[in-house]
Amino acid sequence: MKNIYEVAASNRRKTYLVMAVFIAFVTISTYFIAQAFSLYVGYEAGGLGIVGIALIISGLISIGSYYFSDKLVLAISGARPADRNRDFEFFTVAENLSMAAGLPMPKLYVIDDSAMNAFATGRNPKNAVVVATTGLLKRLNRTEIEGVVAHELAHIKNYDTLLMCIVVVLIGMIALLADFFIRASFWGSGNRERKGNAGIIIFIGLIFAILSPIIGQLIKLAISRRREYMADAGAVAITRQPSGLISALEKIASDREPLEAANKATAHLYIENPFKNKIGDARNSFAELFNTHPPVEKRIMELKKMM
Repeated sequence: MKNIYEVAASNRRKTYLVMAVFIAFVTISTYFIAQAFSLYVGYEAGGLGIVGIALIISGLISIGSYYFSDKLVLAISGARPADRNRDFEFFTVAENLSMAAGLPMPKLYVIDDSAMNAFATGRNPKNAVVVATTGLLKRLNRTEIEGVVAHELAHIKNYDTLLMCIVVVLIGMIALLADFFIRASFWGSGNRERKGNAGIIIFIGLIFAILSPIIGQLIKLAISRRREYMADAGAVAITRQPSGLISALEKIASDREPLEAANKATAHLYIENPFKNKIGDARNSFAELFNTHPPVEKRIMELKKMM
């Protein structure tokens, strides 16, 4: 048995490793695509101006979504503000756990849907929102609701929305660079006077342009899965007992009703896959690469190490 600090430390190390791989991948991909693009259009290698353009475009789009994501997600989800009398248990659990976590009380919203799920959003703890479905609030007991709310508060405390925004900006930059280069390669004749290793660099750049958006998305999904493990460990650190979250995850996973309000853009926010149509069996490691969430079985296994 491991204590919560050992599990949390292990999850942090794994998250840092994934982030290090991601940063290295972004750096290498950006370098080769930018160099190849410069050589192709006739500039000297090293002209990275196109990188700045791609970064600005993807950054503006992502920053806009970052600042207005909570409002957009709430509108898309059809969530209503929680009512203290109507959703008393949700309110009191969030109040108590916010104090325990040292966080401001988040705004609470409810989605009127019998499917069981919840998520958190907001750009920082002062602007955080926690959302739960009526199905979850009605079918979980108070201890289980505490586990779910603590999980969402851990996401807020870890600034996961900010982290994923940065990841999206960098992936968007690579995707734009790749698109610029592929379009130029397809429609233009390029620089015909290529010296030295220019042809090799252009070829490598083209390979990165084709593969990097796909690899970038896979790494983004890996980061999303690692953040779920981190939030699970964070929930135990707040509640001091993993049994509530374990029981909640078991009930949520056994509920086969998809959440109608969810879509592909918001799926990663939820505590568990809202579509209930996972890509392959949890034992299939290849299928897991395309999931926003780790298998519930593995999450429960990690939580049981803390009992």
